[in-house]
Amino acid sequence: MRLPIGSMDVSASGGTVTLIGRRGDRWQNVSTREMSLQRAIALLEPTGQDGSHLDPAFEDAVASDSEHAPRFASGDEILWRYGRHVEAARVVRDDDRGLVVWIPSGSARLEPVPADGRRHRDVPLDERFLTPWVMAETAWTGPGILRIAPAGRPWSLWFFRRPDGGPAGTYVNLELPHRRVAGAAPGIFSRDLVLDIWIDAEHAGTEDVWLKDADELDAVVAQGRFTTEQAEAVRVLADHAGHDLIVPGAWPLDEAWERWSPDPEADVPVGLPDSAEMDAARKRSGRTSLEG
Repeated sequence: MRLPIGSMDVSASGGTVTLIGRRGDRWQNVSTREMSLQRAIALLEPTGQDGSHLDPAFEDAVASDSEHAPRFASGDEILWRYGRHVEAARVVRDDDRGLVVWIPSGSARLEPVPADGRRHRDVPLDERFLTPWVMAETAWTGPGILRIAPAGRPWSLWFFRRPDGGPAGTYVNLELPHRRVAGAAPGIFSRDLVLDIWIDAEHAGTEDVWLKDADELDAVVAQGRFTTEQAEAVRVLADHAGHDLIVPGAWPLDEAWERWSPDPEADVPVGLPDSAEMDAARKRSGRTSLEG
């Protein structure tokens, strides 16, 4: 028996999830306001980009849907940056629709972690974004993951898989539209927007759709990272993803990427570049999530 709409659970990563619908059904809005996609993005970009990227390459980054945006070749090793988070990835395909990358298991990443040694999810929600942090160099664990960033859209899709290679579900990560850079450390810049959507792998055509981390979005408002209006803009982005992507099964959901597998040579872990900028990134720290 399937769970009723409105059921709540805890995701594998520790986040709170709420069952908000099923594919094939009409999308039920999670926001309380009508707002264009462009307006919602504009409300989020000042705090989403300004000061979040200390890498000087950000100054040369170009919007991913611009005719001047650099394109990456299949097999290129690039950096996928979310503010302080830096992940190494390998390009599968890149065209006008968007960027497809593969992150093999064991690939390197930098991420901010609580300075006292706790995991991010172990910090109580009411202090999670007020805790001192330092950078840690880790690796992608579990099966490799395919990520796709549609050009100019405020989300990317993460195709998770089970240890046997079968599809485990699809994560719609809400984030600022990507900016791209070429040069010595090619890659993309974005900023995670806390709220996300999870699409189960079971029941093809009527998969359960879950809203993830709504409570954490409320917490970032209470702790000063977003304003109330910006949090509502994030919910608006979730609704645009529902109406424009999930309900119609638009690209890349229509290309069976959940069944794609890399060639053995493409499944070798990707490392971070050896550079002064990366060394500086490793040394970052702050007293709260708003600093550093």
